[in-house]
Amino acid sequence: MKLNHEAILEINVIQNQALKDDHDAFSVVIGSRASVIDGEDGDANVKDITVENFSVSARGKELLRNASVKITHGKRYGLVGPNGMGKSTLLKLLAWRKIPVPKNIDVLLVEQEVVGDDKTAIEIVVSANEELVKIRKEVADLQNSASADGKDGFDDDAGEKLSELYEKLQLMGSDSAEAQAAKILAGLGFTQDMQGRPTKSFSGGWRMRISLARALFVQPTLLLLDEPTNHLDLRVVLWLEEYLCRWKKTFVVVSHDRDFLNTVCCEIIHLHDLKLHIYRGNFDDFETGYEQRRKEVNKKFEIYDKQLKAAKRSGNRVQQEKVKDKAKSAAAKEASKNKAKGKVDGDDAPAEAPQKWRVYSVEFHFPEPTELTPPLLQLVEVSFSYPNREDFRLSGVDVSIDMGTRVAIVGPNGAGKSTLLNLLAGDLVPSEGEVRRSQKLRIGRYSQHFVDILTMSETPVEYLLRLHPDLSSQKLRIGAKGADNNNGNSKERLMDN
Repeated sequence: MKLNHEAILEINVIQNQALKDDHDAFSVVIGSRASVIDGEDGDANVKDITVENFSVSARGKELLRNASVKITHGKRYGLVGPNGMGKSTLLKLLAWRKIPVPKNIDVLLVEQEVVGDDKTAIEIVVSANEELVKIRKEVADLQNSASADGKDGFDDDAGEKLSELYEKLQLMGSDSAEAQAAKILAGLGFTQDMQGRPTKSFSGGWRMRISLARALFVQPTLLLLDEPTNHLDLRVVLWLEEYLCRWKKTFVVVSHDRDFLNTVCCEIIHLHDLKLHIYRGNFDDFETGYEQRRKEVNKKFEIYDKQLKAAKRSGNRVQQEKVKDKAKSAAAKEASKNKAKGKVDGDDAPAEAPQKWRVYSVEFHFPEPTELTPPLLQLVEVSFSYPNREDFRLSGVDVSIDMGTRVAIVGPNGAGKSTLLNLLAGDLVPSEGEVRRSQKLRIGRYSQHFVDILTMSETPVEYLLRLHPDLSSQKLRIGAKGADNNNGNSKERLMDN
């Protein structure tokens, strides 16, 4: 489904309003006070970000409690944890500076696709450097002013000003700006022809790539990336990995792609149990450290639980309190020891008795499909082309899918992967050839563009009930599908999820 320019603008207005609502929805508390500072008291030379003992809540839901984190300049962090627990929120709060960031650190969050308009892709990327654009405009204004006055040259003041501006442009690498922007766009899959096309002609996925290109072009001190590999083909993902491995500044990336995290990250921040825990190394190293940490925590809990149960069986209340106090004292000593070593992924909250390590898990229960006689689905000598795309055509496609078949369709963007799926699903009709489907075949689909047809004012439960009016909200079992029950029934719009 391709949206027209007016629909794209309407969606962008809704997205911007949703972002504004988000901004006002979060409460951040540092220690015992609300976070209202913007790093104004920070040293201009400080490049690390250290925040201790802060808590975050949104719409009554607690996301972080007495958490601490240190983001060291020049390191490449992966931020991982279960969906819906606050990873994207943490990036937003850093970008909005609701979590204190030194004022000399410029922060950029790649979150939204650029708005489609008449400007070309390369113009949009270069315009991300606002200072460069500003100085170029000043130069053009001075030159136009001289031309309008009919002068062959500049007076002393204008000439001196122009000389200063040229010097600034040279230091900023103005002459190579377009070439650098083109190089980044090419790496993200844009051909030379695409780089000169207006951004309104691109789909949301391609405009998201332009947004990513702008961030890479500007090179902020702290780059925040939220699922940057979504909708990127393999070649572009490999290019992005190589590019980020050479990144000299700091970035924090949220991703579920373990290969990507293994390649680009040198430290992992794990959001678990309302806390932030830092692990050295890539994602594989994190998994090893996580499992070791889980075993240590559970071992301490088992010892404590065994001692407490023995004290309860004896009926000795004094002994029970002694067991609890001893456990709390040990926890306090360990926290103090970690703080002395410079670790900031603990907290300053009162020491507690050992707790069992809570593991987040999601279970899917799919109904058994009816056994159907093969073939379930076939494309026989199928060809297809779009009326307005002379450069695209699928020809002589033969596909056969039977019970138990698992197929992955790979290829560069624009090769026709989604078109092939649409032909299989019956959303497109081939210009040549035949599509054969079993009469009892039922097809379930998920598309990267489904978000374009969501009704943004509906809650998740309202949306599903409209599609399946025969089901009750209880039978939908939102919680069993990995979403918090409160989120599913809350009045938060689909845009906010």
